[in-house]
Amino acid sequence: MGGFLSRFSAHASLAMRWVAAIGLVLITAVIAWQVFARYVLNASPAWAEQVALLVMIWFVFLAAAAGVREGFHIRIAAFADALKPGPRRVVHLVAHAVVAVFGLALAWWGVELSREVWSHVIPTLGISRGWAYVPMPVSGVLVFFFAVEHGIHELRGSEVPPQWN
Repeated sequence: MGGFLSRFSAHASLAMRWVAAIGLVLITAVIAWQVFARYVLNASPAWAEQVALLVMIWFVFLAAAAGVREGFHIRIAAFADALKPGPRRVVHLVAHAVVAVFGLALAWWGVELSREVWSHVIPTLGISRGWAYVPMPVSGVLVFFFAVEHGIHELRGSEVPPQWN
């Protein structure tokens, strides 16, 4: 891919991984506070469970998108690896196309789901339930973009340079 698109892709993946890391730290802090408040203060905060759930939904979806870019998502490569280079390339292209279509579907129906529940309020937080589903279309668009990037690299006979170390 071009220089700008490759840099954008790498930076987007890095940003999603940072969001996921911050989300893990935040969810750990919220759950720790909930346990401390319940067992030490004998007053469990009503908001903690919903915050933890909301944060987890966000970081899981965004980390999954980064997983597509970085290639650490779940896949079974035994079949493709057993093929000769020509058919292997076709299998990889089909796999990238399927992932791209999944990303578009996630984006489309994620928008629909967010829109449908936007008027519902999370009682303990006072915010729209739609915020829980906003990461679906965001990650769907990124999954699509990252899968297309992998497909372009496959056609060129190269690999997406991973940011993951």
